[in-house]
This record gives sequence, C-alpha cells and structure tokens, in this order.
Amino acid sequence: MAAVTNSWVNKRGPGGIAIAFWILLALLPFGERFVAEGSFDYYMFMGQAMLINAIAILGLNLLIGFNGQISLGHSAFFAVGAYTAAILMNFAGWPYWATLPVAAVVCFVAGFLFGFPALKLEGHYLALATFTLAIAVPQLLKYKPIGKWTGGVGGLLLDKPDAPGWSGLGQDQFLYYVCLLIAILAFWAVRNVLRGRGGSAMMAIRDHVMAAGTMGIDTARYKTVTFGLSAAITGVAGALSAITVAFVAPDSFTLQLAVSFLVGLVVGGIASLPGCLIGGAFIVLIQNSSQSISDWMKATFSISYDVPAWAIYGVLLIALMYFMPRGIMGGVEAVTQRIVNRRGT
Repeated sequence: MAAVTNSWVNKRGPGGIAIAFWILLALLPFGERFVAEGSFDYYMFMGQAMLINAIAILGLNLLIGFNGQISLGHSAFFAVGAYTAAILMNFAGWPYWATLPVAAVVCFVAGFLFGFPALKLEGHYLALATFTLAIAVPQLLKYKPIGKWTGGVGGLLLDKPDAPGWSGLGQDQFLYYVCLLIAILAFWAVRNVLRGRGGSAMMAIRDHVMAAGTMGIDTARYKTVTFGLSAAITGVAGALSAITVAFVAPDSFTLQLAVSFLVGLVVGGIASLPGCLIGGAFIVLIQNSSQSISDWMKATFSISYDVPAWAIYGVLLIALMYFMPRGIMGGVEAVTQRIVNRRGT
C-alpha cells in the first residue's frame, strides 16, 4: 500500500503550516459579519460535521493507512460511540463532555475484542468481516429487549448543550469549538503515537507482516491494539455527532456512512493526517452541494431531466482518483516535489 509522506508526522516540532491551519479553523466562527444574516449557524453546523467526519476518518486512517488492515465497518463503532453518549446523557443525566471518554473506552474495548478474531483474516476477508459488522449493528440497535435504552427504530432525542454565559458564543459556535478542540487533541495524540516506537511497529506491520515478526514485533498485539485505538477515535466522533445533532437512530449509521468514511480517506490521502481533514470536508461539501450542482446543470444546459446528485458525486470521485490516485494530499505533495526538483536543477 503506497503511503503519502506526512510532514505532520515526520517533523520534530508541531510544524508551522499545521499550527497556522488550526489557527485558521479557530478563527472561522468570527466570520459571521461576512455571511448573510440567518445562514451563519448553518455554516457552523457544517463546520462541526466536517470536523466530526475528519476525526472518524482519522481513526480509519490509523487502521488502514498506518497499519494495513482494511475495514468497511467503522460506521458500527461510530454508532456505538453515538449511542453511548446518548444513553448516558438521556438516562443518567451525564454532562456531554463526560460522555466522550466513556465512548472512547467502550469503543476501544469493542474494537480490541473484534480485533482478536480478525487476526486470522487478511485483505478482502477482513473487509468482508467488517462489512457484516456495519450491517449487523444498526439491526441490533432496533432489538426490542434493548429498545427502552436505544429508542428502537425511532431513536433518541437529546438536548443540545448550551454555550456558557461567559463565552458570548451562540450554541452552534460553541459546539464548533468543542469539535475543534477534540479534533486537535485527537490529531495530536495520533501524531505522537505514530512518531513513537509503537507507530514504527504499526507501519512495519503494514509494509510487511512477516518481516515485522522476524524483527521481534508482536504483530498480534499491535494489530488488536491498533484496531481498538482506531475504534476509540471513531467512537469519539460518533459521540460528538450525537451531541451536535441531538438525535440518534439506527438508520443514521448505515453501510453508506462506512463507505463515506472510506471515500473521505481515499480522497484526502491514505496515511496522511492532513488528508483526514480534507476528506472530512469533501464528504460534507459534496453531499450538501451535489443537488445544487444538479439543479445548476439542469438550468444552464437546458436538460429536461434531473441529474441524480449521487451521479455527480460519483463522477467527481472518479475524476479525483484519475488525476490524483494518491488522494488530494498525494497530488499536492507530488506537485510540491516537482517544484523543489526544478529549483534544484
């Protein structure tokens, strides 16, 4: 599996570009004066969704990009994290922030336990096993004996947390900052893991399992722990989704969600931390603008029929993969390398 060289991982310091990028994201809520009145909360909600998707893709990237295991079932861990937060908030009266570490622990245990039988599976066999997980979990959430906790088919309604009075922020602005803070912590933690001995072992397993084993790396332990960490990060993203959307239902965590995470990972760039943010933005922007593009094409080119939004989504994805087979970050780094090489000659 070809990996994108990741400057956020390889540099000793945090990296000036990375710091500038996070500062830019932190300043976005102050752009209210430049947006039409009444629409700013919508943009803040989209910003929350982008960050949540980026965190979920980060968890998937840790597993696929840096450890070489394939998963089509991370929507299941996203759902477990979301329901953990929802149940604790609804039935135990927990504050939203306290549910996040619990969701991480619950999903880590679930991922770790699932990782044990997955040890004997490789490639498409592992993908098929995780595929069944993505299909089974939404159905289990509808199971009547646990319906009083999960809300059954109807799901659970939650109360959105209000912004503290001293902050002077609106509700959506405040939740955006909560998502941003968790995203920064998640990316910082993953970066530190990858720069350490454990990260080197993960990537050695990805590159060649047998060679890693002969070097004394406990491949079974690293694979299961990586699966657990990946699930924990995705579970935190699910908990944030429940908190910001204020609603959870089994049909919100379909196989389509798992595929969206995988699409975001491939589009952003496998084994690239900045690519996770690009992938999260891609998922939200394309899904929210496909219909608008369809309407524009119909009006501009006098088309007598509706162009399906998902057809536009697919065409854009195919075009991206054709021109940037290593994802957007891979394309950016290839162009940067060409410029550097030309200056050197």
